[in-house]
Amino acid sequence: MISEITYAEVRFNDASKSSGIDSSAETAWNCCPKNWKLFSSNCYFISTESASWQESEKKCARMEAHLLVINTREEQNFIFQNLEENSAYFVGLSDPEGQRHWQWVDQTPYNESSTFWHQGEPNDRNERCVTLNFRRYPRSWGWNDVSCDGHQSSVCEMMKIHL
Repeated sequence: MISEITYAEVRFNDASKSSGIDSSAETAWNCCPKNWKLFSSNCYFISTESASWQESEKKCARMEAHLLVINTREEQNFIFQNLEENSAYFVGLSDPEGQRHWQWVDQTPYNESSTFWHQGEPNDRNERCVTLNFRRYPRSWGWNDVSCDGHQSSVCEMMKIHL
């Protein structure tokens, strides 16, 4: 079982002060917590524990992160390369009111021209949360609207740490 550690566990602010390191100097390293994956300026944790969307977001928050917000096709392709085809993963996109007003958890504006829905999705106003899942036909990853109460795996995201 992979242990989920918090962002706070890898901070070194106090250690830097006591060691005489000038914290105003340019950072020497960028890194992610153990068991997180680095891509561009973010770190990603792929949780295989099943939980509801809300529980998944709370687990991410306890690690000082949030559910995944997809900003580019490159970011999404990186994530897809690290997922298991037989699982679905909650991301930080939801439609709280069921009116098809999709919202990202970090308040990034929802850009309809930059979405990666499976063909025919979203397809149900009662399905207000989004997962990444793999479809055997036509053998592709994409977004699917699902019930927020269902239990799925999830992907958390945070900014990389500068040391």
